[in-house]
Amino acid sequence: MSIIHKTTLTPTKLELLSGWLPSRSWYRGGGGAPALVKAGGFRLDDPDGAVGIELMVVTDTAVAYHVPLTYRGEPLDGADGFLIGTIEHGVLGTRWVYDGTRDPVFAEQLVALIQGTAQSWAQSQSDTPDLTVRTRAASPARLEPDGFSAADGPDGTLLTIDAGDARVLSVRVMRVLDAEPEPDASAAGSGLGYVTGQWQLPDSTMNRSVFATAELD
Repeated sequence: MSIIHKTTLTPTKLELLSGWLPSRSWYRGGGGAPALVKAGGFRLDDPDGAVGIELMVVTDTAVAYHVPLTYRGEPLDGADGFLIGTIEHGVLGTRWVYDGTRDPVFAEQLVALIQGTAQSWAQSQSDTPDLTVRTRAASPARLEPDGFSAADGPDGTLLTIDAGDARVLSVRVMRVLDAEPEPDASAAGSGLGYVTGQWQLPDSTMNRSVFATAELD
């Protein structure tokens, strides 16, 4: 169950991301800091209750970015290069904020979401499922991730996940969101898994995009 604390954050998430986004290979902006606006997203639970997981959407003028984040009460070993920064949480104290695509807890729970074994939760309300999130499994079998690697490209991040029994699950995390409600219908029988979610356009209308796809090799 996702618990949301109504409290202060210093710096704010948008302030933290404004300094980090321009360093990404998939960033589409020009010079200067982006003018970010929170546009949507949802949360996932860590079964152990230690790590906060948020799939956030922010807009910068005409571009929408999908930014998975994890929040930890202490540094993640070996992940210094993927630390976005720290924030002071009014209830929880210092939180280390990571690029979620490099956090094993995020990878495990994203796979569970796609496979239908994890619940999506509202971004800003406690104990409230987000029923707008849609998924399709990449395999009828339960997958147990055991290690992964991640690589950024011009449009997103590829997670290569050891799914056991010599199987590899390739999960593409979209970073720049397009108006693509669902993957092409022709892929329905191909074993392509996905998760889609809603976010708000600058004119306040709602859009739906693919947040991630998954294929089992």
